[in-house]
Amino acid sequence: MTSRAKKTAGRARLGLALAGGAGGGAIYEIGALRALDEAIVGRELNDLDVYVGVSAGAFLTACLANGLSTDQMCRAITKPEPGEHPFVPEMFFQPATAEIGRRLARAPGLLGQALRGYLSGRERRLRDALTILGRSLPVALFRNEPIREYIAKIFSKPGRTDDFRRLKSHLCVVATDLESGEAACFGEPGLDHVPISKAVQASSALPGLYPPVEIDGRLYVDGILLKTMHASVPLAHGAELVFCINPIVPVDVRPGIQQNRIARGQIVERGLPAVLSQTLRTLIHSRMELGVKAYDTRFPDADVVLIEPPRDDYENFFSNIFAFSSRRDVCERAYQATRRDLRRRRREIEPILARHGLALNVAVLEDDQRELWPNVMLPPPPKPAAAADALADLDRIIARARRLAG
Repeated sequence: MTSRAKKTAGRARLGLALAGGAGGGAIYEIGALRALDEAIVGRELNDLDVYVGVSAGAFLTACLANGLSTDQMCRAITKPEPGEHPFVPEMFFQPATAEIGRRLARAPGLLGQALRGYLSGRERRLRDALTILGRSLPVALFRNEPIREYIAKIFSKPGRTDDFRRLKSHLCVVATDLESGEAACFGEPGLDHVPISKAVQASSALPGLYPPVEIDGRLYVDGILLKTMHASVPLAHGAELVFCINPIVPVDVRPGIQQNRIARGQIVERGLPAVLSQTLRTLIHSRMELGVKAYDTRFPDADVVLIEPPRDDYENFFSNIFAFSSRRDVCERAYQATRRDLRRRRREIEPILARHGLALNVAVLEDDQRELWPNVMLPPPPKPAAAADALADLDRIIARARRLAG
């Protein structure tokens, strides 16, 4: 966190940067955003000056810039919101059957081409000739057109827009130009004519999962390939204070093993997805740390407040976001973890906020009984103890029925 910003006359220029993290990261960010929204006095998260998002973060910043509140987003992941399109993560994982079929149909011809190349002597080794079969592999497993359609429907509601140029705040959605390896900031002059929904589709096109998105003859993929958060964008636009949320941190299982909270070898036990997740999280987080440190030099008069999950949040790392209860748990844990983090760093954060005309709502942060769901007008989920009691009652009923039957 930088801490050398000087107070400017009038209303401070504030920004928000959200990283990616796929569906689980988006749900975590929603919980963290709600906690931040409640804790900050002086401005609401829908009333900032500059927003930048990448991948899943691009979707959330676009929603905030369009006026969707943090409580609306919390409700949307748990139940159909009246007048809104329901958030169902499964809709974003529709198999790319056309792409897969088209690629596989090329396999026999490519195999024949490889064998001819080997037999004619053009390729000395058969394995070299067979590398051409890589062209038969699909570039994506899932379709991302449903993502664009879903977002376009959300932003077609009255009072919202799918046009960057009609937003009252500046929104930047970052993607990567596949053919040049350079960042593309949709929403900036020259790229602000692209629909927001299309830009988010491009920003979240993670290679291997989703196909590249063609826009004006160029191909774009996930913006996280270059940077994790792109917080330099709001800073370059003159933001004096930027709130950053990054849900992508590697898990540290060592304390949990020592405290018997988790078994040794759990990451490997969970298989390749868990190992890849930990590897990518480590690489991405290391890169982000270097980027944040560079802001001290590049933007010496700006403040950056970074919010991340605790690294011993094992439930978050191993959670299944496709389960309804798991989504609620992830969101609640993010909400409570962010509240604890802000409370723990109170002495550090309060002077920074004060320089920009803001303050912490200490009463809210110190309310140990406060829960997420009642504050967004939803009933809290059943307590584990209540569930255990219900199961115990059921066991007693079954045992009694067996005794009577015997």
